[in-house]
Amino acid sequence: MDKSAQGGKAFGLLKSQQEEKLESVNQAFLNDPKYADEEELDSKLESFKKKYVEFDLNDQGEIDMMGLKRMLEKLGVAKTHLELKKMMSEIVGARDTISYTDFLTMMLGKRNAILRIILMFEEKGKDQETKETGPPPRKTFSDLP
Repeated sequence: MDKSAQGGKAFGLLKSQQEEKLESVNQAFLNDPKYADEEELDSKLESFKKKYVEFDLNDQGEIDMMGLKRMLEKLGVAKTHLELKKMMSEIVGARDTISYTDFLTMMLGKRNAILRIILMFEEKGKDQETKETGPPPRKTFSDLP
């Protein structure tokens, strides 16, 4: 990173470098024949990139235990420290951070990773939330269970 950049400029430079790095990983996945039959791969990768950047709390290009904890809390699925460690070991083995490549492999993989399932349900929930617009319908006594 440029040593002369300070404050906001340094942060902007860091963010643009991270963006380039993540975009190059996306390109590698787009060119990988293993994922050629994946529907709407480019839009999925863009969505995954946004989600990944949101939880890269230390701006190091990796999601650590606290980033994973915050992700799950935001999704309404709080986990204990032991549950987080188990989830991390399922995703990345002995390492203590999730790289973007690990994240994409998990999200596009055939295994039923816990985190992937949770994130997929969050997306489906957002779709349902956005479909209903306007005031809620009026309820009557006959609508009660």
